[in-house]
Amino acid sequence: QVQLLESGGGLVQAGGSLKLSCAASGLTFGNYAMAWFRKAPGKEREIVAVITRSGGNTLYTDSVKGRFTIYRDNAENTVYLQMNSLKPEDTAVYYCAARNSPVSSRWYQSSDYAYWGQGTQATVSS
Repeated sequence: QVQLLESGGGLVQAGGSLKLSCAASGLTFGNYAMAWFRKAPGKEREIVAVITRSGGNTLYTDSVKGRFTIYRDNAENTVYLQMNSLKPEDTAVYYCAARNSPVSSRWYQSSDYAYWGQGTQATVSS
C-alpha cells in the first residue's frame, strides 16, 4: 500500500520560512518523479514544483521561483519543499504527489500523478 505522508506545515509570519517533508512508503521511490501541489481556499489546486526521479531536474511555477526549492533524498524515500520569503498568498494546504511517467510538458497536470498525500496546512500571516 502506497503512502505519502506530509509534515512540516504550520503558521509563520510573512517573510519567514517553512520546510515541508513528504515520506513515501510502499513504492520504489527512485522510480517516481515527485511534486508538490497546493490548494488555497476558493482556488483550484495548482502545481508548485516537480523533481525528476534522480533529482537532477526541477521545475517550478512562476510565483515561487527563487523562493522555494524542491529536493529529494532517495536513500530516505523523502521529498522536501523548502519555502523561503513566504507571502500570505502562499497560504494553502500543500500536497505531495508521485508520478511514474517521465516529467514532460504535462508536468503540472494533477491527473498525471498516481499517488497523493493527505496534505499539510501552511499559513502565512501578514
